[in-house]
This record gives sequence, structure tokens and C-alpha cells, in this order.
Amino acid sequence: MDRRIPYGIINYAEIIEKKGYFVDKTHFINKLENIQNPVFLRPRRFGKSLFCSMLQHYYDLRNKENFEELFGHTWIGQHPTGDQNKYIVLLFDFSEVQVEDGLTGTERNFTEYCNNLLNNMRLLYPEYLGGFPPLHVHTPVATNLNNWLTYLWMSGAPPVYIIIDEYDNFVNQLITTYQDRLYQEITTGDSFLRSVYKVLKAGRRSGSVKNIFITGVLSITIDDLSSAYNISTFLTLDPTFESMLGFTQSEVDTLMDTLYHDYNLDPSVRLQVDEVVKNMYNGYHFVSPHTAAVYNPTMLMFFLRQFCEQKTIPDDLFDLNLRTDLSWIRRLTGGSNENTKELVSQLTTRETISINRKSLVSQFNVSEFFEPVFYPVSLFYLGILTRKDEFELSFPNLSMKEIAVEYFNEIFRIDLGQEKYKEMMQGFVENPDLFKLFSDYWQLYVSQLPESVFAQMNENFYRTTFYELCSRYLSPWFTWNVERSYPSGKSDLEFVGKYHERFSSLRWVIEFKYFSNIELARLKTPIEEFEVQEEDTRQIRGYAEGLIQEYPEAKIRLFVIYCFGNQGFRVFELTRNSPGKFS
Repeated sequence: MDRRIPYGIINYAEIIEKKGYFVDKTHFINKLENIQNPVFLRPRRFGKSLFCSMLQHYYDLRNKENFEELFGHTWIGQHPTGDQNKYIVLLFDFSEVQVEDGLTGTERNFTEYCNNLLNNMRLLYPEYLGGFPPLHVHTPVATNLNNWLTYLWMSGAPPVYIIIDEYDNFVNQLITTYQDRLYQEITTGDSFLRSVYKVLKAGRRSGSVKNIFITGVLSITIDDLSSAYNISTFLTLDPTFESMLGFTQSEVDTLMDTLYHDYNLDPSVRLQVDEVVKNMYNGYHFVSPHTAAVYNPTMLMFFLRQFCEQKTIPDDLFDLNLRTDLSWIRRLTGGSNENTKELVSQLTTRETISINRKSLVSQFNVSEFFEPVFYPVSLFYLGILTRKDEFELSFPNLSMKEIAVEYFNEIFRIDLGQEKYKEMMQGFVENPDLFKLFSDYWQLYVSQLPESVFAQMNENFYRTTFYELCSRYLSPWFTWNVERSYPSGKSDLEFVGKYHERFSSLRWVIEFKYFSNIELARLKTPIEEFEVQEEDTRQIRGYAEGLIQEYPEAKIRLFVIYCFGNQGFRVFELTRNSPGKFS
């Protein structure tokens, strides 16, 4: 196979040269040309750097002879705007700037990075900058940048198209490491950073700068710099640009069609594979909960690279590089362990957080960043939560649910390294018994939970933590569905045997029901005498009807699990009397 799945490639030209699979987003270039100084934010590893590289190659006058090779197969190549290859392009990547403990060291690193970049431009554009003297690397960036832009403007050189990737990266490091004073010094007054943005603003006014495209994760820095740079257009929540980064379902379907053809993949397994990628990587609603969701492109490419090479569903479905460090959550909650526990517990038990829609629309500064009302906003921009409806945020997919449970286990110091877990899962693989598996989970995991957790307990918690624990050990053989949609509703949890493994035809549907300790007392029925409820069997039978139609050859089993506070549980299996009939 000559073509490559471009996981980890952030250089647009490299993808083209190596014949990488490419989801064409170039039509957004045309839309962006109508926007002055756009700022577009997305979570980490959402394709921002690749998009910046695409803009760079489109506008860079050095690529004029290569335009057809780089863009001829794309939408913009067939509908060029007229501005292609007309500008000097200056691309800053602020993730390259190392943060130090003090202002002096951080400013030095920023200064050296930017000035070295400006000096390198003399070599890249000798016809316009050959006569410009070398810059001293220790001179303030604002001074050098202003002189550099002025020289170009006065010499009649083409304007400069400026791209700033990861604009907030090194500033975010200050936030998570509690260096609030240093953050204030950098983003207020006549700091080295604000001075640079003032020069950029002046460059736009003079015409030496054609446009400025900025991308990053959080909007707090832009707000704190607003008096120095109040010319930006905030596109993050603009519906026109919602899918500029992130793949739509139709784009994923087209990509999958191509991969199945090129890699000669078995089309009979397509339904299960599509189900996995949708559960794990789709679900992001950045603008409206009513429009189509988008996939995280980096997460999807992580999966596809392994899947196409091995022609099997990989054991590891989640790229650990995408895990937002727990330090973010701790910092959000002011470093208070109790506040952190409260937030993480809410995420794990309720799986939703209320949101004031207006707070998403507006930018916010660092002082608001640590206010409880803005916790959900920060989690939204970090990609942990997404729009569920007009009033709540929820997890976009199973990958983010897993991360939330990992946070929970870390915060409450749940021991997951016991040898007994290995014995528990090994025993299940040898003899897949859900009764035994859930009993072991209750004994080994639930027994560790502190009493305070049970005040917030519900069926979501048991379902999600049970799923996350199983996924740690059983992913070589299974994938899982959580809240899979059927005509009659959404199932709680499903075990799905991988098509290429020993449990390939297995599909277990599990419905969780929860009774608090108080509700259990009101029942006046001992747990061991509790019987499965008729309404619950009707509910899960409805799911089975839809599942049988999709997978008529599957070995379907139905279970209802009742959890009673922290007192105990019952597991019931519905028996199959005839094809399609359960009781």
C-alpha cells in the first residue's frame, strides 16, 4: 500500500508527498478570507497545527511553482481565491517556547525563539530580505518585529501573512503550575508578549500584515491581551466554521470507503468497526447540540493506522497523548482537594454539568477561569465535555468517559494494581460469566469507595466504572457500547466480542438499575429476595428486538443488574425461549 494514514504528521506538504489520506478542508480557506484576524480554538490534538501548515503552503509565495502538486486535487485547487502564493508567511509555534520559573528566563526563551525565526526568514526570502541586517537575538521581539515589518513595507515587498499556532501554550503552562504572578506580568502592562501583539495590530493598520490567523485551546489569553490586540474575530463558536477542524460523519464515511477499498478490508465487519469509531471518537458539538457532531481527527487516525495495518480492531483504542493531565482539573478547582473531588465525582456520577450558554460565547480572563461557574467552560474548551443541549454539557464519547473515571480513581486513590484484578479478568476470559465478573467488581472495586461517594451515587456511576475497569483488561477481546440507540430507547452497556477474536459473535446487553440505601429500606425486601421487575424486562427486550434485526447471527444475551446503594446487588439474565424471544 503506497498511501499512508497520516497519524502524527502536521506538515501539509509531507502528507501530499507521502500520498497520505487527506480529508479536504481547503474550502474553509475561501471562507476565512472574508474574516479579519480570525481566532479559532479547539481542544488539543484536533488538527490545528496541520491546518496552520495548510494555510502556510497555500499563501506562501515560495510554493507558487508547486501549487498544482500541493493543491490541484483539492477544492481550493480547483477554486483558487486569487491570493494563493502571494505573501511572505511567518508562522509562530508558541509550543516551542519553554517556560521558566521567572519572568526573565521565560522572556529570554520567547525572545530567542522569535528572533531566530525572524533571522531564518532572511534565508527563506532572500529576494526581499537579503539586504536586511541580521537581528540580535537578545533584542526585544517587538522591536525586531517592528523593524522587520517596516523594512518589508518600505521596500515594496509583498505583505506578510502571519499564523500563530498554540498561541496560549506556554501561558497555559503558567496557569497549571500556579505561576499566577508571572502570568499577570506577561499579559498586562507593557510586557514582552503584549508588545508583540501591539506591533501586529500596527502591522494590520499599515498594511504590512495581510492577515493574522491565531489558534490554540483556551480563550483566556486573548481576553487578557485585548487592550493590546482588540482586532480579532472570534470564530470558535461560529456555525459556519464548526467543522473546519474535526471530521463530519460523511467525511468519515468517505474515508472509510476508500480505506476498505485500498486495504482490501472485509466489508462484512464494517458495521462493527463503524460502531467502534463512532463510540470512541465522535460526539463533539462545539456550536449547537442540534447540528451534526464531529470526530476528533487525531484520535480517529490513531485507530485507523493500527486497524489498516493489522486488519483487526486494536487493543488500545485511545491515544494516551490526548489525556489532559489531572493538574488541569486540580488547578481549575483552586488546588483544593475537596473541590477537585466534588467536580470529578460529579463528572463520574452525573456525566453532565449545567451550563449558561452565554458563558461559552464570551471570552474570559484568568481571574474568572478559576471561578466555579467557569469550570464547565474550561472543560468544554479542553474537549472533555461538549454540548448536550441548551442547558448541559456532557461527555462527547467513551474516550472522555474513560478519562473521567481515571481522574476519579486517581483522586480517590482507588487501587487498580491488585493481582486479584488480573485473576478476575483471566477467569472471565476462560469462562465468560457476567455474574462472577460483576461480583468481583463489587468486591474489589466498590468496596474501596469512601462513604461520601455514595451520597451522589446512581446507575451511571456503576455502569461507567464497571465499563472502564473491564476495558482496562478485556479490550483484546471486546469493545463496548454505552447508551446505544434503539427505536425503543438507549441501552446502558453492551459487551461486543471483536469479530476476529474468540468471542466474535457475543453481544451482551446490560441494563443497570439503582436503588439508594433509603429506597432499599422502603422496599422492605431483602436483597437476596429481590426479583427482576417486569418494566425493566420490557425495556431491555425492546433493545433486543432492534439488535436481532442488525445482527441476526449474534449470540445475544440480556441482563438486568440492580445496585442497592453500597449494600449489594442482583444480576438477572433473561432467558431466550425461541429466536427473538426473551423472558
